Amino acid sequence: MDDIVEKIRKETLDSPDIVIRDILVNDNKIYLIFSEVLCDGEYINDFILKRITMFNTSINLFDDIYNNVPANSIKEVSKFNEIIEYIFQGFCLVLVDNRYLMIESKANLDRGIVESNNETSITGTNEAFCENFNKNLGLIRKRIRSSNLCFKKIMLGRLSKTRVGLCFMKNIADDSLISSVYKKLEKIDIDGIIDTGYIKEILFDKESIFPTVIITERPDTTTQALLEGKVAIIVDNSPYSLIIPTFFIDFFHVPDDYYQKPFNITFTRIIRLISFVISVFAPAYYISVTTHNPESIPKTLLTNFSSQRLGVPFPGFIEALIMIICFEILRESDARTPSKMGTSVSILGGLILGEAAVSAGIVSPIMIIVIAISMISGMLFTSNSLTYSIRYFRIILLILSAFFGLFGMFIGIMFLIIKLCSINSFGYPYMAPFSPLVKTELRDSIIKTRSKNKRLRNPLLASKNMIRGKNYEKD
Repeated sequence: MDDIVEKIRKETLDSPDIVIRDILVNDNKIYLIFSEVLCDGEYINDFILKRITMFNTSINLFDDIYNNVPANSIKEVSKFNEIIEYIFQGFCLVLVDNRYLMIESKANLDRGIVESNNETSITGTNEAFCENFNKNLGLIRKRIRSSNLCFKKIMLGRLSKTRVGLCFMKNIADDSLISSVYKKLEKIDIDGIIDTGYIKEILFDKESIFPTVIITERPDTTTQALLEGKVAIIVDNSPYSLIIPTFFIDFFHVPDDYYQKPFNITFTRIIRLISFVISVFAPAYYISVTTHNPESIPKTLLTNFSSQRLGVPFPGFIEALIMIICFEILRESDARTPSKMGTSVSILGGLILGEAAVSAGIVSPIMIIVIAISMISGMLFTSNSLTYSIRYFRIILLILSAFFGLFGMFIGIMFLIIKLCSINSFGYPYMAPFSPLVKTELRDSIIKTRSKNKRLRNPLLASKNMIRGKNYEKD
């Protein structure tokens, strides 16, 4: 046993957080080895040390410890590499009778279940995922109390050894989807998985500008996706889950949509769709009609635009590009500064600098209005990946409009439509239920109908169980 202890010292470089303690019990030397930053010291003192000292007359000390020490997880290991891994996962190693017993004694290092910060809820639950792997699984399990809810665990990262869980409904999700996602996870070979974003970038379709994976911090969003036949990925030490596959229409839906009246939700979804169109096309259309196609707008409005641009030294394209860059700088600074200062930065940049730029004749008032409404429309979406995609196409359409006018903008629109229709998310068409047309899913696309009228699940996802509410517990 002394050789193993010395080997552990060398392997951990005699790290100061690795505690090695020897105890003499019934003329037998016992070693306790654990990380004091990962393990709960009170638990080790009260439930391991005290229990061990009670076995002074024990004949088989190893079996007595194994059967009497209270722990969520206790197991015997034989390989040295496994010993080191368990120590750095919050286990206490007990060396006794030349055998190695690992006792789970993890300290509570997470912040617990808190409210959602990025995806706010109006009428729904306020719970959000946290950095604890088991608690995140528990938040899903308490919403789906069914034996059909399955979790597959895999350890990823050569150095981090991060727990990653694949969640799915075995009676709903397609087996080919589960197998495809699991195989992609197994192929991940990097030093460490620090957050869900690492896996997202690897699973992300590199040829796609638009996001093909949804990342969310809300357990109710994840639960709804599982019940539709999708799969979710939970990563230890990350307060987010990944939902696969993803359709374009999913970004226009929020969990609160299912807690309110269908008429109100339909109106809200139409507003979101209009906001997407305005965010992408508004600057390009303004540049087109003021630069190449003035005949497409009334003369009174054109005269008003021209009078406001008097004295502005830059052409419309450069003016719009400057305003877009300035707004992106303001948004980035607002996101990176502390919350107490963020509002002040926004007010300073949006009001004072904007007013000063107009007064100095650098930009025209109408350009500020166009860029502002375009940027604000893009902020309706909580997905940063979608926001970046909107930004990308906004610039492309702006350039095409500056050179070719409305003709260039229509070319950009066709390119956008073709790009969207050519994207696949793990083999599933990105533009479903519109392309291909799935009639049953149109009831929950833009127009929201009552839940009782939507009895069938998405046939693209739920290949096993198409009928909602049917009891498949015995399958």
